[in-house]
Amino acid sequence: MQRAFQLTTVTVGDEPEAWARAGFAMDGPATRIGTTTIVCDPTRSAGIVEVLIDGLDGPVDGLPIGPGAGRDVAVGPHRNRVVGFDHLVAMSPDIDRTSEALCAAGLERRRTREFTVGTETRRQDFFWMGDVILELVGVTGVTGLLQAGPSTVTGDEEPTVPASFWGIALECDDLDAAAAELGDGLGSIKDAVQTG
Repeated sequence: MQRAFQLTTVTVGDEPEAWARAGFAMDGPATRIGTTTIVCDPTRSAGIVEVLIDGLDGPVDGLPIGPGAGRDVAVGPHRNRVVGFDHLVAMSPDIDRTSEALCAAGLERRRTREFTVGTETRRQDFFWMGDVILELVGVTGVTGLLQAGPSTVTGDEEPTVPASFWGIALECDDLDAAAAELGDGLGSIKDAVQTG
C-alpha cells in the first residue's frame, strides 16, 4: 500500500569519506539506503540538517522538513551490510506540541509507547513516512527537559525550544559480517532494549 508521504532525502553535515569508511557505497556526496537518499554536506552544521518528505511542506515545530523527491544515486551493496532505513528519530522538549504539529501537517500518529527511565516517564510517538518510520521521543508531563534545538524567541512570547532530529536507525542483514568487515570502525554491539 502506498502512503501519502515518503521520506526521500536526509542531508547530514558530514564528509562523504566518513560514510565511505563506515562501509557505505557512495556516489559522490550521496548514498542510497532503501528508498532514501543520504546526502553529505560538510559545509553544513553537524548532524541531520534537512529532511525532505514527498507530500509534506515544512518546517514542522522547528524540524527542518521540506518537500522534495529523492535524487538519483547509483550505488551498489554496502560493505557494512546495511539493507534498509528503518526509522528517523526526533527529540522534542514538548512531545504533545510536536506530535500535534506533525498531525496537523498531515502525518498520522500510528502508535504511542511509554516507558520509565529513572524517575522520568518517556513517550515515543510513531508516524509513517512511506516505508520509513518517524519516531518522536519526549518526556511526558513536562516541557523542556529533553533538550532539542536552540531556544528561539518570537515577539513577547517566552523562549521556546524546537524539536530536532537526533539520529537514524538502519537495518543490517548480517551484523556479525558487518563487524568483521569494519572492525573497530563499527563500535560496540549491544542488545536492543525492547523485548524480542
